[in-house]
Amino acid sequence: MALRTIRVIGDPILEKECKPIKAVSDRTKELIMDMFETMYDANGVGLAAPQVGILRQLFVVDIGDGKRYVCINPTVTAIGEEEQTGEEGCLSVPGKEGVVTRPMKVHVKAYDINMEPYEFDAEGLLARAMAHENDHLHGVLYTTKVEGELEDVTYENLEEYDFDEEEEEA
Repeated sequence: MALRTIRVIGDPILEKECKPIKAVSDRTKELIMDMFETMYDANGVGLAAPQVGILRQLFVVDIGDGKRYVCINPTVTAIGEEEQTGEEGCLSVPGKEGVVTRPMKVHVKAYDINMEPYEFDAEGLLARAMAHENDHLHGVLYTTKVEGELEDVTYENLEEYDFDEEEEEA
């Protein structure tokens, strides 16, 4: 496995429509493993193929719930009218975040790493991640959906953590 270079906003590849994958080769499996490694290294929860320069319909997601998702040629559709609005960031837009409204629940149909079809419903953070990554496959960055302005990522919430308490326990 190897770390891939993450393309950043301004790179024209991020604005292009991706092509479907017809078959999973050893090279595709290597790409998938590299994408997971790259995503983890960058502290992300999702990564789409165009973010590493590959114009194919593929993304990976791991929100920390014990499941790793590989989505090849996915369709992501909203379930119902309920929405969620919250902070969102992107590995291709480093150091920034913005408020985005997405469906609360989505239905995902995709192929896995072995080109076996599967489908599932997702809600909350997983639904947000699936919708966000799926947008990448259609040349859409979350920055086009931000309500208001993009903000610099800050670490003010670390002030809420009581570091002295941890030191006392050690």
